[in-house]
Amino acid sequence: MPKNKKSKKDDTSDSDSGPDDREPVKKKPKTDNSSRTDDEEPTWDLGKNRYVKVTQFKGKTYVNIREFYLDAGGDLKPGKKGLMLTPEQWQKFKASVEEIDEEVKKISG
Repeated sequence: MPKNKKSKKDDTSDSDSGPDDREPVKKKPKTDNSSRTDDEEPTWDLGKNRYVKVTQFKGKTYVNIREFYLDAGGDLKPGKKGLMLTPEQWQKFKASVEEIDEEVKKISG
């Protein structure tokens, strides 16, 4: 006799097992050079599981440049490697980008 499989919708358990959607962050189709993704927070994909996010932490805004990893459930989670810049630090970084870019060009030929 075949076993009667129970679907998730049939489960009436009151336990809080977390969100039902356990899929990785889905990206928008690229229409230009932007690498912005569909995410709750403004997010840009830098490749190789590295992202730039504009986040709120303890009531303050930060630009978070960080490596992410996939957990056992397939969710992207922030790793230890990364930076959290204040808006002031972000402005200083942006002001230095042209100089940094010139140095990269010199070194990489």
